Amino acid sequence: MVQNQQYLDNGGSSLIRNNSSPRALFGIVMTTLAGACIGLTILPLFAVLLYVLGKGFARLNLDLFTKLPPAAGQTGGGIANAIIGTLVVVGIASAIAVPIGVLAAVYLSEFSDRKTARWIRFATNVLSGVPSIIAGVFAYSLIVLTTGTFSALAGGIALSLLMLPTIVRTTDEALQIIPQDIRWASAGVGASNYQTVLFIVLPAAVPAILTGVTLAVARAAGETAPLIFTALNSNFWPRGLMNPTPSLSVLVYNFATSFDTKLQELAWAASLVLVFLVLLTSVLSRWATRNKMY
Repeated sequence: MVQNQQYLDNGGSSLIRNNSSPRALFGIVMTTLAGACIGLTILPLFAVLLYVLGKGFARLNLDLFTKLPPAAGQTGGGIANAIIGTLVVVGIASAIAVPIGVLAAVYLSEFSDRKTARWIRFATNVLSGVPSIIAGVFAYSLIVLTTGTFSALAGGIALSLLMLPTIVRTTDEALQIIPQDIRWASAGVGASNYQTVLFIVLPAAVPAILTGVTLAVARAAGETAPLIFTALNSNFWPRGLMNPTPSLSVLVYNFATSFDTKLQELAWAASLVLVFLVLLTSVLSRWATRNKMY
């Protein structure tokens, strides 16, 4: 018993010495540094959210969501047309980019050879780095000059170009992390490659795919330059897919640069609504996939 007690005492003292060793101190310092970096990373996000909330909350009322923007010098009004226009343009972009992006990622992950996949992934990475204004100029030349009018369709096509790389990359990565054993098990019971991908692999990757779609939608909803070249703007209700269409991002840009303080207040309120829409999209995607696991 005395020897065991002495051993425990010696072990305890050695543990204390180990906790104060250079290696332990280095670990504590690096952990503290990593935590500080996390705080510095999150700080700008909360700073922006709190600043937008403080500026825009006072302008939130029913008129904001039901009325058209006021003319210069007038009071009241709202941003209802811009909210609807944003939903329309982003909806068009999603309808184009999501199926194309998911199918392209399925081909990359499941059916293409390594050389082809490498070049397509390289092209996708290059496209993700293209400035958004270039996508706007491209859609302007392709759609606006061809049809002779600014339109929601042109804006949707421009935004879909920006959404595609994000959807392709996230879907490709989501499919690659699905265990290969699942594919072998499906093939073992007689399923074809297409059946395995459609009924086994894709459902298992749905949470990650929706996360990528959410990121793409968030980026598209906040873009301004492509919509200035394509959808332009309007102070009236959206009149169709082939007519100039208002959007929250362009409205924020126009009103924030105005000398009218009332319009500037409306721009802050529109910014808050835009942030809320992005947050709502993220929350809904998380809620829809909370119980889905492979």
